[in-house]
Amino acid sequence: MEIGIIGLPQCGKTTVFGALSGGESTITNSMLNTNKPNLGVAKVHDPRLNILQDMFNPAKTTPAEVKYIDFPKSQEVNIKSKGISGEYLNYLQRADALLQVVRSFEDPSVPHVEGSIDPFRDISLMDLELSFSDLTILERRLEKLANELKSAKSNERDIKLKEQMILSRVKKDLEQEIPIREQDISEEEQKIMSNFQFLTAKPMLIVWNIGENNIDNSQIIEDELRSQFARPGVGVVTLSGKIEMELGIMDMNESNEFREFMGIDEPALDKAIRSSYELLGLISFFTVGSDEVKAWTIEKDIEASKAAGKIHTDIERGFIRAEVISYQNLLDSGSLGAGKKKGLVKLEGKSYNVRDGDIINFLFNV
Repeated sequence: MEIGIIGLPQCGKTTVFGALSGGESTITNSMLNTNKPNLGVAKVHDPRLNILQDMFNPAKTTPAEVKYIDFPKSQEVNIKSKGISGEYLNYLQRADALLQVVRSFEDPSVPHVEGSIDPFRDISLMDLELSFSDLTILERRLEKLANELKSAKSNERDIKLKEQMILSRVKKDLEQEIPIREQDISEEEQKIMSNFQFLTAKPMLIVWNIGENNIDNSQIIEDELRSQFARPGVGVVTLSGKIEMELGIMDMNESNEFREFMGIDEPALDKAIRSSYELLGLISFFTVGSDEVKAWTIEKDIEASKAAGKIHTDIERGFIRAEVISYQNLLDSGSLGAGKKKGLVKLEGKSYNVRDGDIINFLFNV
């Protein structure tokens, strides 16, 4: 999973990036002064993986990963003055979701680019920039379609007319400030539009970056915001980027003690990843053995053969069947062998829809 971090200047975007990267990505002046994005990889904390590790005692345990992409200050300026374009746009288009950092904290030493703290205004400004980017792409494509239709052959004309009709409707709604993710678009129409990688079609996780003085009210603020932003493809989490980044560089015992003292129930990383999984409709399945226990991220309701392809294309191509036991059944059985004796390990075919927590052994032949 790859998530692009966006936000207005001085919103704490890079600080949140450091927090989500678990303090593992060192942010230097040279990084801030380059046009290249900063990449951070976060390990997905899944308690089930720890239990499987204790059960199988593997040589290696590999959690799922989330890649976060942060963009330097030189690119931030483009958001406000020139729109989203160039390499910045390319990276965002490739992302699975967007994470918008919104400044809610007060800090006189870090003046807001708009002169005052107003998170709702900032969200509107960023939404407009994303819409402008999509509208530019739509206008270019519609102009090209209009020219192509002048000389299109009869067998091509209907296809182009259909695309023109869909894109025109999407453009009209977008001009009415309705993001593509909230528009009524059929599955067939989604296929036509998927190649354009529209930004307002991507799931959006809003990170409400609060100050230390609001930590005690964090959950109340988050609950209220979730109610206000209850719309398709949008999620909200609250956190203090500054505090979370400091916690990320502490050892585990120190950070746990500090979180307890501050009343922070859950690390920002875990909260953001959980929300991202929900937004994207993702689940995890596991492969186990003495060599490695590993978590794999897939979409909900994906077929077993497609899940096998996440491991290797050869396994998908030569898929025979899948040996499957649910995590809970394995836990209740105490071991894989005991689960087999109880008949809890099922043999499933290509069309089996993998469920969250499934432990799977794929049988294949190539």
